[in-house]
Amino acid sequence: MNAAYPPQSVIAAAVGPAADFRPTHVVPGDGMPTWAAPDGLVATEPLDALLPVRLLERRGDWGQVLCLNGWSAWVDARLLVPVPQGPPSTGQQLARTADARALLTRVEETVGRYRRAVEELAAGRMDGETFRRTTQGLRIGAVVDGEAMWVYDAEHDRWCYCDGTAMTTFAVPESASEAGSEPGTGAGAGEADGPGGPPTTVLGDR
Repeated sequence: MNAAYPPQSVIAAAVGPAADFRPTHVVPGDGMPTWAAPDGLVATEPLDALLPVRLLERRGDWGQVLCLNGWSAWVDARLLVPVPQGPPSTGQQLARTADARALLTRVEETVGRYRRAVEELAAGRMDGETFRRTTQGLRIGAVVDGEAMWVYDAEHDRWCYCDGTAMTTFAVPESASEAGSEPGTGAGAGEADGPGGPPTTVLGDR
């Protein structure tokens, strides 16, 4: 199931259509669970990996996110991967990486492999289990806004900012001592387990 368009019975809340949708974050590479409210009591449909979302509200470690289709839910906001609202500043001293075209080629190849698998599935030449095996391990992410683009480099597990062929490393994951605990709570507080995993560090924020 595509978590960006879950059925109404499993969605946390409905808000107006996102006509002017502008993502502020993307879902981490392993996807993430969602809840109906910032209390960890009623779990809803998980969000797909690398799905663009907009952070609407923050309550401690909890965050309410909006999907492109207008649905919203509560998540562990610590795990969201931020998308910059402007290009990295020159004062951040970001490390320059290779030409962006090589990464864009890998993105195109991955999309092509997924599209071919979808066509086979739609034509009845592939069953669901074969489709899952065929697409297992495929991972891409990209947000394009005019001349600026933020693209996920799965080979090196990092987000890069591109403006033309030039590319800089923008964000990388790091380990966190609180990973695995429920947002805003200590160990053993309640029966609902909150999401865990390494958060992402935006280079230049330190």
